[in-house]
Amino acid sequence: MNVFVTGAAGFIGGSIATGLVQAGHKVTGLVRSAEQAQELSALGIRPIIGTLDDSALLAEQARAADAVINAASSDHRAAVEALLEALRGSNKVFLHTSGSSIVGDASGGKSSDVIYYEDHLPAPTVDKAARVAIDNLILAAAKDGVNSAVICNTLIYGHSLGVKRDSVQLPRLLKQARNSGIVRHVGTGQNIWSNVHIEDVVALYL
Repeated sequence: MNVFVTGAAGFIGGSIATGLVQAGHKVTGLVRSAEQAQELSALGIRPIIGTLDDSALLAEQARAADAVINAASSDHRAAVEALLEALRGSNKVFLHTSGSSIVGDASGGKSSDVIYYEDHLPAPTVDKAARVAIDNLILAAAKDGVNSAVICNTLIYGHSLGVKRDSVQLPRLLKQARNSGIVRHVGTGQNIWSNVHIEDVVALYL
């Protein structure tokens, strides 16, 4: 299968792209620089230099691929619209990377017993409304001949499978602790952060 992956130079997209290559697929990855292109080439991924603002390039790559994975940004609506328009009526797979923060409820510093279901989510908070609108746009594309799905990963940990990139949570906290000499936690430390290993994320996308 020929797969087009945005964000292929990042922690998530790079790991997914590498996992696809290891599984025998041909992968084209969107990157922003010649340096990143060299990194991908060394991993067996065909690099395409561009950005999410290059609607024509995104559409061209989507039409040429058998499946598309957006792992570059959860919040770039124009890129999503360009990809969906190119895929309309093709019944090709389109996987979009969102995040579990759309239902995050630990702002009070404690965990919650509430269980959220895919078809019965709470109204989004103001800061997540635009992201949820994009997610809904992608899900609605299934009615227009796009085999679309939104994947809402929780916090991802583990070592990158592809390019050498750090995950967000633990490396960022460690870096902050080293720089300040102080180890911090949020609130009383009673909140719960859901986590998933990068290899499990890659297996899910595959």
